[in-house]
This record gives sequence, structure tokens and C-alpha cells, in this order.
Amino acid sequence: MKKLLIALAFAGFSMSSMAQEADPTLKYSVATNSFWSNWFIQVGVDWNAWYSNEEHGLGLARSPFKDFRSNPGASIAIGKWFTPGIGLRTKLSGIWGKAVTDDNNDGNCNKYWTLNEHVLFNLSNMLCGYNPNRVWNFIPFAGAGLTRSMSYNTYAMNYSIGILNTFRVSKHVGINLELGWDRMEDDGDGIAVANGDRGWDSHDNKLYAEVGLTFNLGKASWDKTPDVDAIKALSQAQIDALNAQLNDANAENARLKKLLAEKKDEAPKAVKEFVGTPASVFFNINRYKIASKKDLVNVKGIADYAKENDANLLVTGYADSATGKPAYNQKLSEKRANAVADELVKMGVSRDKITTEAKGGVNDLSPISFNRRATVQVKD
Repeated sequence: MKKLLIALAFAGFSMSSMAQEADPTLKYSVATNSFWSNWFIQVGVDWNAWYSNEEHGLGLARSPFKDFRSNPGASIAIGKWFTPGIGLRTKLSGIWGKAVTDDNNDGNCNKYWTLNEHVLFNLSNMLCGYNPNRVWNFIPFAGAGLTRSMSYNTYAMNYSIGILNTFRVSKHVGINLELGWDRMEDDGDGIAVANGDRGWDSHDNKLYAEVGLTFNLGKASWDKTPDVDAIKALSQAQIDALNAQLNDANAENARLKKLLAEKKDEAPKAVKEFVGTPASVFFNINRYKIASKKDLVNVKGIADYAKENDANLLVTGYADSATGKPAYNQKLSEKRANAVADELVKMGVSRDKITTEAKGGVNDLSPISFNRRATVQVKD
């Protein structure tokens, strides 16, 4: 029997280790979760063996498999992980035990319960990093609590240590295998014998092996720590893109002002050069709402010219080719052209004087963000 249990334990350890190595998910550091996250409930059945202090000098066999030592039991526990590596658990176990006074089953039944508070140390997460898909977690624990013998109406303080192994079935369910030792005062089994400190035999001891299920409640995982450097880089890229758009708009505005000034003094040819020059209106990535109303200053001059000369206008929408699929960029460029056409109507240009077209995703200008625009020009 003993050899069989050892063989099963070794086989389970080997399979879980192989599954662990096959897990391709990368470990990562985590952010702090709320108080209501990472709670769990455990239920289990155990086999326990008692080594009572009163058996000293009886010469009884030390095997935990002897009938006069062993009994089945049950347990229930609730706990919470405060970090992936450290948690607390309150565990109630017991029902049937043994007050070991002889080598038979006559009169040595002890109905009891033990209530312990355990500190859990998930060494798998602490040493190897948190991995939400890890199959096997190795969790030593230590704690203290109270044992009551219902058969003999006694109480005894105790402390306990052990190893909890959890095997992941799904995000919210796991199988647990636990080995533990409870060391109690000398009346833990209901019978006190004051024979001085004799090491192992001076206290009541309970060894147990338990199998059960773990149910993870609510949010049972941990979020990745935000990548601050990536966020900073993204923010800087957005700022650079906005600055580039602003510089482009200012340059376009200055050029148009110069052309307007030249229009007053030059021949109609200069006017024709002005009306043939497109004005750009810029958009943010994946948007068809005009990014800055300042761009419409450039469009206003062309709108006024169109109204004064009954001219037709052409509005062309673009998207950058670096983002989005072609079909999506075609739709986006159409919406950008229509958005600018609507602004021209607000400026007093008749809608039947406006033609819109869409070019989809292009890479005509550098940087690529400059292609997120729509242009307005007098139609030939």
C-alpha cells in the first residue's frame, strides 16, 4: 500500500511537471487587485493518522496505515490570494480521529474538529513568475489554530505545517492534493498525560493526506502591470503627430494668405493659380471628425471664391495606407470627404456645386499621418 501511494505521487508529479514545461504562456508581473478579487473555496476528504502522547512506552507500531491510527475525515476552507505568491486560508477539518491508547479499535474513537488559519506561499509564482495557465502550483503553508474533542469535551491549541499542490482544470476550478501535520497540546485527542517533554510523544500529532477541489471566485486572475514606457512612447507619438499636423496647417495657412495678398494686385492668372491650389483638412487616426477647426480657415477662402464666381468645388478624401484594410480605408476616406463637404455647405456653398471622391489608403505624404486628410479645390 505504501509503495503504491509513493508510485502514484511520483507519477502525478511527473505528469504535472511535463504539462508545466509545455505551457507556452509567458510569465509576467502583475498589478494589485481589489480586495474582492482572488478569493477561493476548497472542499476535500482526507485520511488522517494520529500519534497520541499517551501511547509513549506502549511499544505500538509506528505505521500510519494501522487501523488503530487511521480514520477518514473531511474539510472545508475559504481563503484569498493577496498577491500571486502570498495568501491566507481559514480551514475547518475533522469529524473522525483516534485517541491512540492500544493497538486495536476498542474505545479509541475521537470525534473532533480543528480550525486553523494558514499563511500560503505559492513558490511556483514566487520563484518562476506568475503564469495564469500554469498547470501545477507548489504551495507550502504554516499556521495555528484550535482543536476541540467533541467526544471528550476538551480544547487544545495547535500549530500546523504542510504542502498544498493545486492542479489547474479551468480558470475557476482546480484539483488539490494536500499533505499536512497538526501538532497539538497533549489533550488534543481528549486525553491528557503529563509525562514531561518527550519530543514527538509529548504532544498529540495528526498527519493527514487530503484530496479535494478548489473553486476560484469572481476575478481569479491577475492583470499585467501597465507598460509605462510603451504608454509614454505612444503618447509622445500622438503629440508628434499633432504637432506635425499643426505645422502643416500653419504653413498652408501662411501660403494661402500670401496668395490672397497677391490676388489683389496680380492678373487673373494669379487668381487662377490660387483657386487651383487645394486646401487640406486633417483628421486623427481612424476618425472622420475634423481634428481642428483652424483648418477650415483655409477652406473658407476657397468657399468664398466659389460663391463669388459660381465655381464648382472638388473634395477628395484620403486615409493613410499604414493602418486599416483597403475596404475600411475606402469607407473612411468617403466619410472624411463628406464631412468637409458638409462644412462647405455651412459656409454657403450650394451642395450641387460640390463633388466628392475618395482615394482610400495612400502614402503620398511623409510622415504617414499627413495622409489622414481631405482636400478642397476648384474643379476644372
